[in-house]
Amino acid sequence: MKKKCMEILSRRERQIMDVIYQRGKASASEVREALSDPPSYSSVRTILRVLENKGYLKHIERDLKYVYLPTISQDKAKNSALQHMMKIFFNGSPERVVAAILDNDEIKLTEEELNKIVKLIEQAREEGM
Repeated sequence: MKKKCMEILSRRERQIMDVIYQRGKASASEVREALSDPPSYSSVRTILRVLENKGYLKHIERDLKYVYLPTISQDKAKNSALQHMMKIFFNGSPERVVAAILDNDEIKLTEEELNKIVKLIEQAREEGM
């Protein structure tokens, strides 16, 4: 069964998912300890439940506590977020996304990064032919 497109995450939900992805699995207390400027323990538990309801996490019981694991790979979550952002902010246009990155004065790409982008474009052209 194909999963629906993942819902967009809040800033705090993204921070918590980052902790889970870095550790592979974590309890609410472990997530809270890993966050800078953490919310209350009960808030962390609530956010973990929300992430589980959204389909990002599942839990197992271990030593009388819930341990949370990601249900999808980090790459798949990134791709889903990018697709959503591209649809909402760039009218579904990959060209507009790339143009926004290149035109943004706050994003300073190095020569190495630009060369990698060129190689990725060349590779995409070859695969598309």
